[in-house]
Amino acid sequence: MAAVSPGRSSLETAARRERAPPHGRDRAHILLKAHEVVHVHDLKGWTGTKDIELYAKAKADGFEVVITNDTKQLSRPLEVAAIAQSGLHRIEYRQNNKHGGLVGLGTAIATVCAALPHALSELEAADGQRLVSLTSIDPTRQKRLQITDPAVAPPKHWPGRDSAAEP
Repeated sequence: MAAVSPGRSSLETAARRERAPPHGRDRAHILLKAHEVVHVHDLKGWTGTKDIELYAKAKADGFEVVITNDTKQLSRPLEVAAIAQSGLHRIEYRQNNKHGGLVGLGTAIATVCAALPHALSELEAADGQRLVSLTSIDPTRQKRLQITDPAVAPPKHWPGRDSAAEP
């Protein structure tokens, strides 16, 4: 969950939702030095707070933005009502379960790291509540890396490249 407390500069305080992994919070600290990033587990009395109560509690404590990987919240009427009533901005990202383990975790972290600064910038200028969905980084091998065998296709200036081309 990301937010601002009264008397602080816009979007100064950021916190992550309970289901968001704490290690992602650590990356956000590095990228968002102007923002304080707090995980729900680090807020006294917040652990175990249900989604419906979480939005009202976040609003009451001065937060402005909730960051969540619960992409089903907007399909649950009571949660939608709680989000709307809170007036808080909501940013969601997808934890890719198809690519579990390190790939899924890396994809979620990369998505948040790449998009969150842009989202927060947009929200600082917003004149009302906004719902933001971060576009996931494509985790497939073909999109994430390229492997070259220098014996078959040596890069420019590779030792022996020019002599290998000569008869």
